[in-house]
Amino acid sequence: MATRLNPYISFDGNAREAMEFYKNILGGNLVLNTFGEFGEQDSPAADNIMHGMLETSGGLTIMGADVPPGMEYRPGNTMSVSLSGDDADELRACWMKLADGGQVSVPLEKQMWGDEFGMCVDRFGVSWMVDITGPQET
Repeated sequence: MATRLNPYISFDGNAREAMEFYKNILGGNLVLNTFGEFGEQDSPAADNIMHGMLETSGGLTIMGADVPPGMEYRPGNTMSVSLSGDDADELRACWMKLADGGQVSVPLEKQMWGDEFGMCVDRFGVSWMVDITGPQET
């Protein structure tokens, strides 16, 4: 297997909902494992997600989990997930779903460098950037 770089997002008890939300947007295969499956059956967090992984046929991977019991949930503003490419219809559809119920900081529109670009924070507090590659000059 090749080395991959992909986001791993922490959630505060709603990882299942968030990962299913991303599967609805991106498609693919979602595998979720709970803390209870790995020996924490008597924990109040037994049904929380210990590890989740969404892999799409296009090669995208997002991992996520609920913070473990006793660990502080501290959302940050130093990381964004970026979706980019030239499939404008697919990326616009993803954008609409990500922005729904979230907060748009940069509307998805043509930018000075020629691409369509937008930034939003989805309903789970995750920052997203979407970039639709503009026509390339030859």
